Amino acid sequence: MKTAQLTSYLALGLIIALAACRDSSAAPANHAPTKASAAAAPSSTDSRTPVPLTAMMATHQKRDMRDHLRVVQEITAALARDDFDAIAASATRISWSEQQAAKCKHMGAGAPGFAAMGEHFHKTADQISDAARRHDRPGVVHALDVTLQTCVGCHETFRQDIVADAKAGAAGMDDSCPMMQGQ
Repeated sequence: MKTAQLTSYLALGLIIALAACRDSSAAPANHAPTKASAAAAPSSTDSRTPVPLTAMMATHQKRDMRDHLRVVQEITAALARDDFDAIAASATRISWSEQQAAKCKHMGAGAPGFAAMGEHFHKTADQISDAARRHDRPGVVHALDVTLQTCVGCHETFRQDIVADAKAGAAGMDDSCPMMQGQ
């Protein structure tokens, strides 16, 4: 497959992934919510599993998701240049670690299966780094595909559900986690 064609496919995949990351429950910038739109809660129209989060946790998670997408963009750009060192460096930012696992467990405390899927995502990024270190272009592309499939699967399965701090505290999730401080 030609580099330009591969880059086009990856760019299309990024556009699709970015569209999936949009918060469809948010009102358009120039549109004030009406009683009808406010009454249509995501849970009534969205069959994905809710991930209960405080507002601060949700903001933190969305920032992380945007950074994950930025890493994928960096990997795609580096792949187009055959810059395997840059691919490995970017992939390492989303690779599995004890800290990433703890964050997945904290964020997914109220949604069975979320932490496991998050950890799986980070482990797929390890495969990108490994292939890049071997200068294995097809391996990088395959590992990136698996990582993006995990992203899509997670976004198809789960959605954020903003809950009151008291409800989150009762479920063992709150903003007191050290990862949440200063974020």
